[in-house]
Amino acid sequence: MDNTVALVTGAAGGIGIAISRALGQRGSTVAAVDREPGALRDAVDKLNADGLHVEAFPTDVSNSAEVEGTVAAVEHGMGPLDFLVNAAGVLRLGEARSLTDEDWETTFAVNVNGVFHMSRAAVNRMIPRERGAIVTVTSNAAGTPRTEMAAYGASKAAATMFTKSLGLEVARYGIRCNVVAPGSTATPMLRSMWQDESGEQATIKGIPEAYKVGIPLGKIARPSDVAEAVVFLLSSEAGHITLHALTVDGGASLGS
Repeated sequence: MDNTVALVTGAAGGIGIAISRALGQRGSTVAAVDREPGALRDAVDKLNADGLHVEAFPTDVSNSAEVEGTVAAVEHGMGPLDFLVNAAGVLRLGEARSLTDEDWETTFAVNVNGVFHMSRAAVNRMIPRERGAIVTVTSNAAGTPRTEMAAYGASKAAATMFTKSLGLEVARYGIRCNVVAPGSTATPMLRSMWQDESGEQATIKGIPEAYKVGIPLGKIARPSDVAEAVVFLLSSEAGHITLHALTVDGGASLGS
């Protein structure tokens, strides 16, 4: 991946940082995008201190105009975009009947609209060059119902099908679009779902009352586990893979 340019959204989060690091270690120059400027700056400083070439672009992916401006700035300052990783996401928990309008709208604004805005801006620049690859990070909740995760699961299902449909349309230009669907991963988002220190073991063992079977591999994923799957799908090693969803959940969704 030497001399390539990658844009990663959600780059101040656990998975986004890991993806940015993995791409940087393989020679990519990384445009790190997140709506939290302070957290983004901290993440980018750490990556640059490790000798990687990462630049910060604070952006709200739910804002179409901001996204277009950011992608234009990345291409102007860093070069043509080779890779896009849609890793930005928000989680609003609650039973479907108790979700507020704001819960629903915010979830879809980031998890769906953000993927649409970024992907559109990227592919419109990739098409004339007839090359490029996109990976959208969704969730195993996109295909497996989860209690209190109706908005999140629905948004990730929408992002999954959007990415696959986009991939079908741009395949003739040599652009590949794939999905990585993590399960429980050691990030602040996962920890926010736990009530106490027993949360990790309950997630691993399963929660019958929530219809969760647990994780057959017996461990929580590391952000780097997800990052490696993303890097593979972006790489030339996956050059004949498109419209694919790769689940990284230790077997928690039983291969569904």
